Amino acid sequence: MKLGISSYSLYQAMHQGRMNILEAAEWIAEIGAEHIEIVPNLGFDFDSTPELEEQLKEKTRALGLEMSGYCIGANFVMKPEAEYEAEIAKVLAEVDRANRLGIKLMRHDVASREDTSIVRFNEDLEKAAAACRIIADHAAGYGITTSVENHGYYVQASDRVQALIHAVDRPNFKTTLDVGNFACVDENPVTAVKRNLPYASMVHIKDFYIRPSYRNPGEGWFRSAGGNYLRGAIAGHGDLDLWEILRTIKSSGYDGFLSIEYEGMEDCLTGTKIAFDNVRRIWDEV
Repeated sequence: MKLGISSYSLYQAMHQGRMNILEAAEWIAEIGAEHIEIVPNLGFDFDSTPELEEQLKEKTRALGLEMSGYCIGANFVMKPEAEYEAEIAKVLAEVDRANRLGIKLMRHDVASREDTSIVRFNEDLEKAAAACRIIADHAAGYGITTSVENHGYYVQASDRVQALIHAVDRPNFKTTLDVGNFACVDENPVTAVKRNLPYASMVHIKDFYIRPSYRNPGEGWFRSAGGNYLRGAIAGHGDLDLWEILRTIKSSGYDGFLSIEYEGMEDCLTGTKIAFDNVRRIWDEV
């Protein structure tokens, strides 16, 4: 297992101008992380600063910090044919960038709708899967594995993620398994992790505070698909059973990347560091 941090965790500091992505990589290495997951367009972007590609490669090489994954957005549904093809082309170009960065794992989003019903999902499945096949086939030429993450409400439940993986039917198309995001569709995270772990190319570790729908905690919370209240927490501080989740991952023999995603209300540097230390400690305990 290699424990590291998603650059998304430090978005607050980058957005506020307290650090840039190169300084974020330095900080991540300083706290003892083994890898950094790259999430552009949250605190930095490559399109307006293309020189960042080489700068980031040089910086992480000097730090001995592996770039583990590359995460981008995409949506292949609700689009006319011309826009559908353009969206695929956009993601293919990002696959090329991931290859230039030397990254072998890439997550791209697949579908988002306000109507998140299973009826609508089944109607969209083949169109989304067809796009994912094209991208996975292109990525295979670089030895890159692409994946869908369980987030965004529409393709978030464990069975929907599996349905997409089987529909795509490519050995290099898997899932970026976020252990916390199942709570956003009111699925038991421990059960869902056990279901989807065999399909995981990357694992995101996060935590949430969870309150029932009849107890509105006020500002700073968002609603699950079923109306419950959630707020990002430091890993180990929230309501997820991270001990059982990490025990399940460890006992499965998973030996890939674990990536901390912090999105709580505390300062992001403080929250990310505590989350990192907690996950490392819990992993050793279980």
